[in-house]
Amino acid sequence: MFKIVAKRELNSSVTLMEIEAPYVARKAQAGQFIIFRIDEQGERVPLTIAGYDREKGTVTIIFQKVGFSTIALGALNEGDYIRDFVGPLGKPTPVEGKKKVCVVGGGVGCAIALPSAKAFKEAGAEVTVIVGFRSKDIVILEEEFRAVADRFILMTDDGSYGQHGLVTQPLKEMLENGETFDEVLAIGPIPMMKFVSLTTKPYDIHTSVSLNPIMVDGTGMCGGCRVTVGGQVKFACVDGPEFDGHQVDFAELMSRNAFYKGREADVAKTHTCRIEKMGKDLIH
Repeated sequence: MFKIVAKRELNSSVTLMEIEAPYVARKAQAGQFIIFRIDEQGERVPLTIAGYDREKGTVTIIFQKVGFSTIALGALNEGDYIRDFVGPLGKPTPVEGKKKVCVVGGGVGCAIALPSAKAFKEAGAEVTVIVGFRSKDIVILEEEFRAVADRFILMTDDGSYGQHGLVTQPLKEMLENGETFDEVLAIGPIPMMKFVSLTTKPYDIHTSVSLNPIMVDGTGMCGGCRVTVGGQVKFACVDGPEFDGHQVDFAELMSRNAFYKGREADVAKTHTCRIEKMGKDLIH
């Protein structure tokens, strides 16, 4: 059992939790992920590690309450317990040897981008951060990004905060003005990562994207998280989750991620929420 030691609502749909998991915290690195399960009847849900404290033995996760399991997790509070918290899984973000990088985050994907931006900075790189949100009311982690970025740019789709526009706009302007980077890392919605990759490709700037395909076991055995990269089948859980954005088959990825949306909508109509039935005997 793993204790929730801290909880904070970042906006109306995004929650931060700090989980007591000393063995995971001991080995965790930026870019890796965990798989949690609330109780013995719960589904296995992967979440990228948003932070860790080796001394305290805690791991931070940030999640959007969009499905049954994340809504149930969001209903728990400090002092409650979850059944499983497995990790760290996947490969960490390669940060060594990079002198100048640009980290691009979109929406809740910024929670994943933050530890990577911090890791690049700690490795000695000059870090530009570009983050994008639909509007001001859902902006998260602004101060945390400012603390690690040499240059910070915040975009909103509706212009209600920061600069008006998409994250690709300032990136394109920099590249058109002759600026270059050793690495661009994009993390967020699939279309955003796709267009960041398209923006950097003419300039031959290595661009990594963190992929979130459907995943079950997280160890490469089920094959559910397969993606096509450079014409080859890869498994996001063991080969990634970060891949060369210029080589990813984004059309296939979007198609596979949407495969169960119809089924999810049907189940949502008849689903009986177990949150009220979980009881303290399952949580404590």
